[in-house]
Amino acid sequence: MTTGQEWLVDASGCAPERLKDAAALAALFEEFIVLLDLKVVGQPQWHVFPEPGGITGLTLLAESHLTIHTFPEHGFAALNVYCCRTRARPDFEALLARHLGAASCHVRELKRGVTA
Repeated sequence: MTTGQEWLVDASGCAPERLKDAAALAALFEEFIVLLDLKVVGQPQWHVFPEPGGITGLTLLAESHLTIHTFPEHGFAALNVYCCRTRARPDFEALLARHLGAASCHVRELKRGVTA
Protein backbone atom coordinates (compact mmCIF):
# COMPACT_ATOMS: atom_id res chain seq x y z
CA MET A 1 0.00 0.00 0.00
CA THR A 2 1.47 3.35 -1.03
CA THR A 3 1.24 6.11 1.55
CA GLY A 4 2.93 8.78 -0.49
CA GLN A 5 6.08 9.85 -2.17
CA GLU A 6 9.18 11.64 -1.03
CA TRP A 7 11.73 13.59 -2.98
CA LEU A 8 15.25 14.07 -1.65
CA VAL A 9 17.01 16.78 -3.61
CA ASP A 10 20.68 17.76 -3.41
CA ALA A 11 21.32 21.09 -5.12
CA SER A 12 24.93 22.04 -5.85
CA GLY A 13 26.62 25.13 -7.24
CA CYS A 14 24.06 27.41 -5.56
CA ALA A 15 24.64 31.13 -5.04
CA PRO A 16 25.87 31.43 -1.43
CA GLU A 17 24.02 34.71 -0.83
CA ARG A 18 20.69 33.11 -1.77
CA LEU A 19 21.34 30.23 0.63
CA LYS A 20 21.51 32.82 3.45
CA ASP A 21 18.39 34.70 2.31
CA ALA A 22 15.25 33.60 4.18
CA ALA A 23 13.04 35.55 1.76
CA ALA A 24 14.52 33.68 -1.23
CA LEU A 25 13.94 30.35 0.52
CA ALA A 26 10.39 31.34 1.48
CA ALA A 27 9.68 32.22 -2.18
CA LEU A 28 10.95 28.78 -3.21
CA PHE A 29 8.68 27.12 -0.64
CA GLU A 30 5.71 29.20 -1.80
CA GLU A 31 6.23 28.11 -5.38
CA PHE A 32 6.32 24.44 -4.32
CA ILE A 33 3.17 24.92 -2.23
CA VAL A 34 1.24 26.45 -5.13
CA LEU A 35 2.65 24.11 -7.78
CA LEU A 36 1.87 20.94 -5.81
CA ASP A 37 -1.40 22.27 -4.33
CA LEU A 38 -0.20 21.74 -0.77
CA LYS A 39 -1.98 22.85 2.40
CA VAL A 40 0.19 24.62 4.98
CA VAL A 41 -0.47 23.90 8.66
CA GLY A 42 0.71 26.67 11.00
CA GLN A 43 3.58 29.03 10.32
CA PRO A 44 6.77 28.06 8.48
CA GLN A 45 9.77 27.85 10.78
CA TRP A 46 13.19 29.27 9.85
CA HIS A 47 16.39 28.96 11.82
CA VAL A 48 19.25 31.18 10.69
CA PHE A 49 22.67 29.96 11.79
CA PRO A 50 25.53 32.37 12.57
CA GLU A 51 28.09 33.03 9.83
CA PRO A 52 29.20 31.19 7.83
CA GLY A 53 26.15 28.96 8.33
CA GLY A 54 22.96 28.82 6.37
CA ILE A 55 19.31 28.34 7.13
CA THR A 56 17.11 25.42 8.08
CA GLY A 57 13.46 25.75 7.10
CA LEU A 58 10.39 23.64 7.77
CA THR A 59 6.83 23.97 6.59
CA LEU A 60 4.38 21.52 8.09
CA LEU A 61 1.80 20.41 5.56
CA ALA A 62 -1.52 18.60 5.81
CA GLU A 63 0.17 16.27 3.30
CA SER A 64 3.35 15.96 5.41
CA HIS A 65 6.32 18.37 5.20
CA LEU A 66 8.69 20.51 3.16
CA THR A 67 12.21 21.12 4.52
CA ILE A 68 15.48 22.69 3.44
CA HIS A 69 18.96 22.88 4.93
CA THR A 70 21.43 25.25 3.28
CA PHE A 71 25.21 25.31 3.39
CA PRO A 72 26.36 28.57 1.77
CA GLU A 73 30.00 27.78 2.51
CA HIS A 74 29.63 24.80 0.13
CA GLY A 75 27.05 26.27 -2.30
CA PHE A 76 24.78 23.36 -1.33
CA ALA A 77 21.14 22.90 -0.32
CA ALA A 78 19.35 19.73 0.79
CA LEU A 79 15.61 19.80 0.09
CA ASN A 80 13.02 17.26 1.22
CA VAL A 81 9.41 17.13 0.03
CA TYR A 82 7.10 14.43 1.38
CA CYS A 83 3.52 14.14 0.17
CA CYS A 84 1.05 11.52 1.37
CA ARG A 85 -0.75 11.70 -1.99
CA THR A 86 0.96 11.03 -5.30
CA ARG A 87 1.79 14.11 -7.33
CA ALA A 88 3.59 14.82 -10.59
CA ARG A 89 7.32 15.41 -10.18
CA PRO A 90 8.10 19.14 -10.17
CA ASP A 91 10.92 20.45 -12.34
CA PHE A 92 13.31 20.65 -9.41
CA GLU A 93 16.23 21.57 -11.64
CA ALA A 94 14.50 24.66 -13.06
CA LEU A 95 13.02 25.74 -9.71
CA LEU A 96 16.29 25.48 -7.83
CA ALA A 97 18.25 27.13 -10.63
CA ARG A 98 15.82 30.06 -10.64
CA HIS A 99 15.52 30.49 -6.86
CA LEU A 100 18.96 29.43 -5.64
CA GLY A 101 21.16 29.65 -8.73
CA ALA A 102 21.77 25.87 -8.54
CA ALA A 103 24.09 24.55 -11.25
CA SER A 104 23.01 20.93 -10.72
CA CYS A 105 20.49 18.83 -8.83
CA HIS A 106 20.43 15.20 -7.85
CA VAL A 107 16.84 14.06 -7.25
CA ARG A 108 15.87 10.80 -5.59
CA GLU A 109 12.23 9.80 -5.46
CA LEU A 110 11.03 7.31 -2.89
CA LYS A 111 7.65 5.60 -2.87
CA ARG A 112 6.57 5.39 0.75
CA GLY A 113 4.23 2.75 2.06
CA VAL A 114 3.43 -0.41 3.90
CA THR A 115 4.95 -3.67 2.79
CA ALA A 116 3.38 -7.00 3.62
